[in-house]
Amino acid sequence: MGLPIIFSIDDDAQVLRAISRDLKSHYRQDYRVLSTTSVREAMESLLDLQNKGEEVAIFISDQRMPEMQGVDFLEKAMVMFPFAKRVLLTAYSDTDAAIKAINDVQLDYYLMKPWDPPEEKLYPAIDELLHDWQGSYRPEFKGIKVIGYQFSPKSHDIKDFLAGNLIPYSWHDAASSEQGKQITRTNNLCPIDFPVVILEDGTLLKTPTLIDLASHIGLNAKTKQQIYDVIIIGAGPAGLAASVYGASEGLSTLLIERKAPGGQAGTSSRIENYLGFPSGLSGADLTRRAITQATRFGTEFLSPQSVKEIQLKGKYKTLLLGDGSEINAKAVVITTGVDYRKLETKGIEEFTGKGIYYGAASTEASSCGNKDAYVLGGGNSAGQAAMYLAKFARNVFVLVRKQDLTSSMSSYLIDQIRGTENITVLGCTEILEALGDEHLESLRLIDLNTSEEKLVPADALFIFIGAKPFTDWVGLEIIKNSKGFIETGREMKSYKDFKQIWKAERDPYLLETSSPGIFAAGDVRAGAMNRVTSAVGEGSMAISFVHQYLSEV
Repeated sequence: MGLPIIFSIDDDAQVLRAISRDLKSHYRQDYRVLSTTSVREAMESLLDLQNKGEEVAIFISDQRMPEMQGVDFLEKAMVMFPFAKRVLLTAYSDTDAAIKAINDVQLDYYLMKPWDPPEEKLYPAIDELLHDWQGSYRPEFKGIKVIGYQFSPKSHDIKDFLAGNLIPYSWHDAASSEQGKQITRTNNLCPIDFPVVILEDGTLLKTPTLIDLASHIGLNAKTKQQIYDVIIIGAGPAGLAASVYGASEGLSTLLIERKAPGGQAGTSSRIENYLGFPSGLSGADLTRRAITQATRFGTEFLSPQSVKEIQLKGKYKTLLLGDGSEINAKAVVITTGVDYRKLETKGIEEFTGKGIYYGAASTEASSCGNKDAYVLGGGNSAGQAAMYLAKFARNVFVLVRKQDLTSSMSSYLIDQIRGTENITVLGCTEILEALGDEHLESLRLIDLNTSEEKLVPADALFIFIGAKPFTDWVGLEIIKNSKGFIETGREMKSYKDFKQIWKAERDPYLLETSSPGIFAAGDVRAGAMNRVTSAVGEGSMAISFVHQYLSEV
């Protein structure tokens, strides 16, 4: 395969020559720049490129073209290259069309003419888009290969782990993929060996544990020192923000994550209401940027590793880790977030990882090609998953107990779902049973208005039914509410045993728990806003309270 392609189209030959010249002068070392003035020629070329297995990294299209408007061209081009970035080349008068295109074709950027000087108005924007594209680009025959069975919970766990940690990999089904079959034959693999992971250097791992896999791919599963100024438990948006501010402000900072960074936000296919990103960004993009920022400032990242318990030893907090080791901190910030609530319906547990998944739409979406996928839940996470699945599945059905989505989902997502032909919202509907042989094959549904039951074919079910805090491990008499969320600040004074637990002379800080020097931020905290932006704000604010606490001890 050759270099990835930057593809530009403009019916004005003079404009096309200018942008092609600027693109080639800056990107010719790493990308192939192709251009044309004809939409017909462009579509023929793209079909040829697709059949050859080439990759288009970014499209740059003029809006006003006689054969076809730029937005319409991008919409057709994305059918063949759905992961390419999209840029619309516009005049000032076309700004409204560009804004509309953000929603219609998920436009990544609109570039105003003229773009002089390119060093200021062209290259920075294209650089960022190409950087994002490279973050999810998976070249053929390079990188990690995962071979296993589609309806294997262990295979799903490994794919989910790699995707969550932003590690590119290619998936090959041992039963149906030609390459998977070939790898199985040449390595004399048996069913008991799967899932198998083949690293870029050729090392073959049979049924590896996540910690074993992490050590092979360069993730840090061991700490480098014994005492830290602050240890942050959980690498969701709140934890990542806390690690950025902690390390940047001179604190020795350790970030511990039991699975993969990003939390539930990291699994989102598109976050569209995050400040400063008018066309949205994926949870993976946000996570990658945050991890890069935190490590640049000096945060030490420990993953995958769990915290079993926090103990108090003098002025220090001792964390007992899942592998039996201990680590000490002067202060702790708990940002463990929430887990998806389990659905107790008959058959769900039996087929979890075998066609039924909690979240994970981005990991398993590609396996839903020409199939019927169901999404259970009416929140934004469910809506984003439905929109992402619609790119792959034949039909996507969104199941909600309420009449419609208006009370639980943002209006922009509702509008997108209404405008997507292969998404159907089934209101007042509940799942009675999941059925199948070795994997999910059908669902038994009930209409809550009429009590009518029906059996429908289902190839996949993605569950988004709310969340519960990951706090079962939290001890030390740390006060939690009836739902398990950690109480902080003044809210704790309403608990009758607060005075017996809190021994400091001062009042607790705003994000401080009932154990001085231990703070909570983000979705794990009682009263949190359950928004990415608020979690980031709380994570950064927690560090300011850590500084105040450290000045006391």
